[in-house]
Amino acid sequence: MDKEVRIDEDVFNMKVRKFLKKVGVTSQREIEGVVRDALAAGRLKGDASVEARMTLSIEAVGLDQVIEGKIALR
Repeated sequence: MDKEVRIDEDVFNMKVRKFLKKVGVTSQREIEGVVRDALAAGRLKGDASVEARMTLSIEAVGLDQVIEGKIALR
């Protein structure tokens, strides 16, 4: 006899959002820091755009998602 496994959708949703907030805040800090360093070192100009790629992985469920985009500095 198969039993349906249920999760608390509200709790799960809150935990996913908490994780994504951590990812967002950490990622923003890292991007801002390296871009400022590159500008100060002359490796980037203030009107540049940079290509960004992030990989989201959850090994336990086989998730491996790549997100790509462009970040304009101006």
